[in-house]
Amino acid sequence: MRIVFGLVLMIGLALAGGAVYMVKNYIDGYQAALAAEQAERPPAVPLTELFVATRQLKYGERLAEADVRAVKWPKEAVPEGAFLAEEAALFADDGPRVVLRTMEKHEPILAVKVTEPGEPAGLTTRLAPGMRAFAIKVDVASGVSGFLRPGDRVDVYWTGRVDRGEVTKLIESGVELVAVDQKADGSDLAGTTIARTVTVAASPQQVAALAQAQSTGRLSLSLVGANDDTVAEAVQVDQMRLLGISPEPEAPKAAPEEEECTIRTRRGSEVVTIEIPCTN
Repeated sequence: MRIVFGLVLMIGLALAGGAVYMVKNYIDGYQAALAAEQAERPPAVPLTELFVATRQLKYGERLAEADVRAVKWPKEAVPEGAFLAEEAALFADDGPRVVLRTMEKHEPILAVKVTEPGEPAGLTTRLAPGMRAFAIKVDVASGVSGFLRPGDRVDVYWTGRVDRGEVTKLIESGVELVAVDQKADGSDLAGTTIARTVTVAASPQQVAALAQAQSTGRLSLSLVGANDDTVAEAVQVDQMRLLGISPEPEAPKAAPEEEECTIRTRRGSEVVTIEIPCTN
């Protein structure tokens, strides 16, 4: 009896193992067929490949092939200026590119954040055609307490003495900062930095105006909001207007007196005055 029971048990185990094996083969075959079908099916969102950073890249670093990799990216969401893998324009024989702005890991490589092949990461790369770099001396008061960063826009005010006393006037509006002290990358400035100079991008005419203003008075900067696209109107405040004092009216000029011409003559013992026409 025990032999029969053991034989039945072994047969049952063999059948169960065979069933498990058949089910496993069926599931594996189903998953393989599903994967093949999904591979042939076009993606729901069209994708392309673009280059992203494999690590944090800082200003002034040379961009190497090990610093980037190609990843799939939705075609409709490709940032402007991104380098596509299919174009392979990121690296060239003219020399390496240099990082102009700090980029985080997995951030797309954009044309505005790197130089052209073989081009140094100097300040000239941040100037638009026709613009010039001009340095303005600042301190904790005139430099907006150290909150200025490259890429910000500022209004420039001049304060100096004229005939009516001290005057403050807006001389330039919305001027772009390209460097603070010797740093042209705002992300490298941690916290607040009390700068001694800021460098702005200006046209030659603006450079002449700023140079004249800086040599004849004091310049102060006013930070413009990032989303502020308004154009500042002409602003000028003098001491009289600031204190609300009306200028004294000028005294009326007295009318010129008519000129009288006379001669004096003696008649006997009497002196007589006689009016005559004025010849001059």
